[in-house]
Amino acid sequence: MAQTVAECLTAGIDSVSLIDGVKAGTWNVEEMTQSEINEMVQRNVDHLETILLYKPVDSDDDTPNVVDSSNSKKDTCNTAITTGKAYITSNS
Repeated sequence: MAQTVAECLTAGIDSVSLIDGVKAGTWNVEEMTQSEINEMVQRNVDHLETILLYKPVDSDDDTPNVVDSSNSKKDTCNTAITTGKAYITSNS
């Protein structure tokens, strides 16, 4: 069974939590270098950006149409992308 838009965006919330936690200093990164932290944040930014691009290519494609969705979690994901990119820029 294909995922729904809501399911896809809910899967992205783990990345949102990680990005927000790293920025807030509450995510455990004690054993990591700044470069490793930045790479981890970038992977999660990439994950969110990928999810937000989901859209069926034709009527036979069961990919959820996240692009055209009005689901409020899209805003949360977009905010986390902005936060993650700013964090990496500030810590490079």
